[in-house]
Amino acid sequence: MRKTVDRHPIPGPGEGKRGEHGHLGYLLRQAAGAFRVRLERAMADLDVTQPQFAVLTMLANYPDLSSADLARLALLTPQTVSVIVANLERAGAIARHPHPVHGRIRHIELTGKGKHLLAQCGEHVRAIEQDIVNGLSAEEEKAIRRWLARVASPERQE
Repeated sequence: MRKTVDRHPIPGPGEGKRGEHGHLGYLLRQAAGAFRVRLERAMADLDVTQPQFAVLTMLANYPDLSSADLARLALLTPQTVSVIVANLERAGAIARHPHPVHGRIRHIELTGKGKHLLAQCGEHVRAIEQDIVNGLSAEEEKAIRRWLARVASPERQE
């Protein structure tokens, strides 16, 4: 049952301004929030959060990143990444080592345990992603992916 405010029902996701006629920015945020909740629930059994998954994913795809690089790529604050890196290191999922030239910079890499954990997370994520594209043609999915990438491109940020 929906809540009411001053006798007006609050629309559920997909209804009213929370639906097809809503502002695109709100709809993107609503979809991202719903996706994050699904990921968090799916990965709870692995004791991995969505931001931790993002960090693990970026490390697997872009080796030898610094914490600052990770923050930019994972769309997280440096402070959040610092906490995540410390927790993942404590759990044995990542290892840090000094940069060969710049001693203060520490590169981060996945351990065998981290690679295994990421693979387990990936199974959950693929299932959710498959569910959200279910019913779309390959062309429609490609168009959505292209549009989302274009929305996030630096040229659009000016």
